Amino acid sequence: MKRVVSISLGSSQRNARAELKLLGEDVALERIGTDGDKRRFAALIREHDGRADAIGLGGIDLFLQAGQRRHYLRDAVRLARHATRTPVVDGNGIKNAWEPHIVRDVLPVHLGRRLRDLRVLLVSAVDRYGMAKAFADGGARVVYGDLLYGLGLPVPLRSLRTVHLLAAILLPALSLAPIEWLYPTGSRQEVTTPKFARFFLDAEVIAGDFHLIRRYMPDELAGRVVLTQTVTPTDLEQLRRRRVKSLITTGPVLNGRSFGTNVLEGLVVAFAGPGPHDAATLTAWMTRFGFQPRVERLDATAPDSPRPAAGMT
Repeated sequence: MKRVVSISLGSSQRNARAELKLLGEDVALERIGTDGDKRRFAALIREHDGRADAIGLGGIDLFLQAGQRRHYLRDAVRLARHATRTPVVDGNGIKNAWEPHIVRDVLPVHLGRRLRDLRVLLVSAVDRYGMAKAFADGGARVVYGDLLYGLGLPVPLRSLRTVHLLAAILLPALSLAPIEWLYPTGSRQEVTTPKFARFFLDAEVIAGDFHLIRRYMPDELAGRVVLTQTVTPTDLEQLRRRRVKSLITTGPVLNGRSFGTNVLEGLVVAFAGPGPHDAATLTAWMTRFGFQPRVERLDATAPDSPRPAAGMT
């Protein structure tokens, strides 16, 4: 049996297991949350090192990216080094290979329109640069929320060029900061505190990391489409209560939930070996697995074309 273990800095309340058969082999997936405890995180990596076929880093990225520049996060690199035998992945490969395909080829079919002039809130571009570039290349009108939801600054970014410039200035220093300064960890993942709601309300599509979306989304999102990953049944109910029109997750539902991109990349590594794997290889394996994005209508009564928030264009 192949085993993929995702060790996360997130809440242990989101722990999950799934067993499935892929390409004729039995596969076990497990997600273990450490409630923000880095020492336990490191201990769990050591515990599963040599026992799992792949270890996924959850709640933390190895690097953030803008253009071709990658800025490695000191916390993530230190934690990953506790594995000496089992390959460690963070999901960035899937984000840069598979998720742009979902933006280009799946989302327009679901919406029944091209990406051009689509109003999008991408809660963080440097966390999902592949998705950011796919939206920009398609001509969408994107608000990149890196300063809004990463640093709490009331500054929407509206071009990738600006993202590149600010990333070059800020990320060398921010990559040295503790991860909890940049991203919700532990119990903070279970708390929703609306922030800069007008950018959610202006968007037709809200995209990116679900923990950031969940933490800052307003109480009403009628008619919006959410494009994300790592969604549990509890998360789904929260979206329904907000009258979100539909949900697209970039990976399939496994045992009632969508696992993180680090788990999906871990599956590729478990079958194909440690790599590194380029975008074509990762996409080919996802296709070979038969994985399809989840596309689910949540509120049939929600409007198809939500209006921008008052005063927004």
